[in-house]
Amino acid sequence: MSKPVVDAAAWMERFGMLPPPGETILCAVSGGADSVCLLHALYHLRPSLNFSLSAAHYDHGLRGEDSTQDAGFVEQFVSLCCGEQRLPDGRVLPPVKLYQGKGDVGKEAARTGAGIEETARILRYAFLRRAAQQAGANLIATAHTADDNAETILMHLVRGTGLKGLGGIAPQRGKLIRPMLGITRREVEDFLAEWHLPHVEDSTNETDAFLRNRLRHHVMPLLAAENPRIAENLSQMALRLREDEACLSQLSRYETLPEVETLRTLSSAVRSRMLERFLKENGVREPEDVHIAQAEALVFSESPSASAAFPGGVTLSRQYGHLTANPTGEAFTPVTLTCPGSAEAAGIRITCEPAGELAQSENLLTVCPSGKISIRPRQTGDKIRLSGGSKSLKKLFIDRKIPAAVRERIPVVCDETGILGVYSIGVNLDRAAQILPAVTIRFERIQGETENAQ
Repeated sequence: MSKPVVDAAAWMERFGMLPPPGETILCAVSGGADSVCLLHALYHLRPSLNFSLSAAHYDHGLRGEDSTQDAGFVEQFVSLCCGEQRLPDGRVLPPVKLYQGKGDVGKEAARTGAGIEETARILRYAFLRRAAQQAGANLIATAHTADDNAETILMHLVRGTGLKGLGGIAPQRGKLIRPMLGITRREVEDFLAEWHLPHVEDSTNETDAFLRNRLRHHVMPLLAAENPRIAENLSQMALRLREDEACLSQLSRYETLPEVETLRTLSSAVRSRMLERFLKENGVREPEDVHIAQAEALVFSESPSASAAFPGGVTLSRQYGHLTANPTGEAFTPVTLTCPGSAEAAGIRITCEPAGELAQSENLLTVCPSGKISIRPRQTGDKIRLSGGSKSLKKLFIDRKIPAAVRERIPVVCDETGILGVYSIGVNLDRAAQILPAVTIRFERIQGETENAQ
């Protein structure tokens, strides 16, 4: 086997990506060189590593006939190159099953006001999660390489970043694994040549309209001319910095933000991360260095009652020995939620997709909606039934000590017949799904990071 296969296996073992025996990996396949390499490598690794394999392709609907042709290529490749395997020990491994999805990224971006790239990412990963449920896969493998990681690091440097951004792409994040993050694009090309594997080229990769492409076409070749191992070196640096960031993040955890006098005694690295977390918890969606500096200025201010304003209408106040945050009490504009699809409200991303199980939590609702789903602030008279009986949202918010300034910013999920559930509260038991088919509505506080950067 070619060296990239061996490296992929070693990388998977190093970062605990290997599934238990008999479990399934879902491989995301665009049809490009990297994803073809990953799928074929996993296909040949599955007998020795004892896992099952499925594949998934998502058509973003952005390139017309080219997108359709890419989908056809992936279907043909999986059929011809990832069929049944008969092993010397008599075992017969089934052919790789392909799951296909399609969306209209342009239409969804226009509806939500989000960028094309961000919308494509949201829809693609929502599809991959659904496909993983259908395949019974515990892991979703994507074909990010060392070169992708190096480009991501440079993008963060250009835009301004800290230690977290310099950590680049995470080898693993939840169900997502990147088995080729230690493999260069040149190794991928060598692997494809050795196995005589075809692939498709995305025409958007040739344009300089995107920052990543400009770095790939112009900056990376200059750096590689100075050091051919620049991609590997940047990726190794990223791993070390990720370990450093994880250590500092652990040291900066708190149940209650320490008092000002205690904050003053902490190292700048720990204190800044505490303040960053405090700002995020209180509605500052993407705290920048200047915002953290503002918060630190309050900590060291000689005034016992200083305050500062932050994005999103958040005010941070120094009240003698404590820092307090007062988020805006303004209600957000109601939005419509499609299935599958996503929407944003009050700094929360709400995603809707077909349910694979009847799970419920404070931030996950499994329901059978009737007609259009909408996300709105609470209204006078709103009630929801929980395990303890029916209560008004006003009473629930008071009981759970949710600040008055925050209550109008909590998303309420409704359909044409009433309330389905509430963020941080849970499902309305009168509307909880009892059987499948149903839909899962998931809440996720927006942290301002893209999937590639995690």
